[in-house]
Amino acid sequence: MEQQQKASPEIKKVAQFLRGGNAGLKIRVGALNGKRLDYFKGKSAVKALLSPAYDKLKGVPAVTSEEEAQNLLSQINSYAFFLRVQRGGPTGSASSSPKALQIIQDQKFDVKEYYAWFYEGSQWTTYAGGILMVAIMLAGVMFPLWPPIMRLGVWYLSIGMLGLIGLFFAIAIVRLIFYIITVIVASPGIWIFPQLFADVGFIDSFIPLWEWDLPKKKGKKKKGDKKETGKSSAVEKNGSAAVEDDESADSRPQSRSARIEEVDDEDA
Repeated sequence: MEQQQKASPEIKKVAQFLRGGNAGLKIRVGALNGKRLDYFKGKSAVKALLSPAYDKLKGVPAVTSEEEAQNLLSQINSYAFFLRVQRGGPTGSASSSPKALQIIQDQKFDVKEYYAWFYEGSQWTTYAGGILMVAIMLAGVMFPLWPPIMRLGVWYLSIGMLGLIGLFFAIAIVRLIFYIITVIVASPGIWIFPQLFADVGFIDSFIPLWEWDLPKKKGKKKKGDKKETGKSSAVEKNGSAAVEDDESADSRPQSRSARIEEVDDEDA
């Protein structure tokens, strides 16, 4: 934009700091007229200018309070590096889809408002990546024109990579065969390089050399606890049933004896 070019080098440097990743500015993604834009809240920008990372910058205006930070952000807003927008609902059916943004005519800086970026920042990384990709493609196309020494080096490098991949698959097959044999001969079996497929470093993948395939102890404890609780509950149920039987057995003879006494009284 023309207004951004009129800004002083200090203002451009502050805008570049906020647009970069060192500022710690919380960036959100919105949609303005079908185009995705990054936007942020004013409060987050004030915190970025009051952070220690901004104090380390040279050639930028000093910021010691929130008022100074808001005044500096108002100057950046006047050069249209970012514009004040109104945030609406999601543009898609999902709640996580980008929010709809709309530019507000009254442009002023407020910590409670949202602002969309219209400045892409430094593009040297994008240019460097594009040049590197073009160089790699040209080098691949011009491979027949390479010197014999370079072509021989690339051939050895490719053979070495294929050899490492083949060695990895060979180790995986050998350890599986050895495990099956040890399961039959010496149960529960032995794993060679048990950390081979674990989420560890390259060296740790080959440590230890071998390990018994022992089941986890936690699962046994849980099963044992369940069995013990089942047995105890069964014993409690059987005990209560025995008590009830005893009580019923005791109650029945008492009722019969009472009937016999009543008959004896009537005969007398």
